[in-house]
Amino acid sequence: MRIWQADFYRRPQKDATGEVLWELLICDATRSFEYEATCPQREANSTWVASQLRQAALKQLPDVIQVFRPQSLSLMEQAGRSLSISVEPTRRTLALKQWLQAKNYPISLDKPPPLPLPESLWGEEWRFATLPAGDIEEVFGDRPMPILQMPEFLLPINLGLASTLPVPGVIIYGGRLSMHLARWLQQARPVALNYVAGELDGLVLEAGLVDRWVVATFADQEVTAAAQVYEQRKQQSQGLHFLLVQPDNSGMTYTGFWLLQVED
Repeated sequence: MRIWQADFYRRPQKDATGEVLWELLICDATRSFEYEATCPQREANSTWVASQLRQAALKQLPDVIQVFRPQSLSLMEQAGRSLSISVEPTRRTLALKQWLQAKNYPISLDKPPPLPLPESLWGEEWRFATLPAGDIEEVFGDRPMPILQMPEFLLPINLGLASTLPVPGVIIYGGRLSMHLARWLQQARPVALNYVAGELDGLVLEAGLVDRWVVATFADQEVTAAAQVYEQRKQQSQGLHFLLVQPDNSGMTYTGFWLLQVED
């Protein structure tokens, strides 16, 4: 499968007449392929983007274009539809972001305040947990469950993690709402689950491109201490952690499992 990462956004520089320029940057995951083009703001539309995609592709268009910037997404989707290319919104465009940083272009995105998880999705209880890095693929890789998200690039072995390293995670016991919660999470596209300290401590789910959701809040000192250990373990595991949804604590049935990693 041929995958590109792309960004189309206005840039600090202007043309000779003082008009704002928009720049299209395209690369693959290794940056062995790169393409860039600019246009004045009045020409910044999906038709122009589609024409540039054709020019960049020469003979072979990509199967997927990954986009991290919400402001780029609509135009890229329109251009993609005209060329029968799937456009995937994702924060995980490392090569593209490295290229943007090398150009001294801003890549930070405005994020809204986290919203409370809809009450209809609340599970019965939740807890912190750990799994040895070497057990994750063995335990969940072949386990039949409705939803399983274990991208190759996040497998502990591909991150070079020691098999005995404890990978932290959160388990939610959803009870009768377990499947409903797992489907919602899948649609939300989880990225990371972070402990956030405050007047009321909480777990905040980073999802989609800029979405944020309050999964749980707590004031108990023991839970706060466990949350701090959770964050410390994430630092030791290159940000790798997991989210597991299951109906109960019997260990017999799993509903959904996601490997996650902290992403700026």
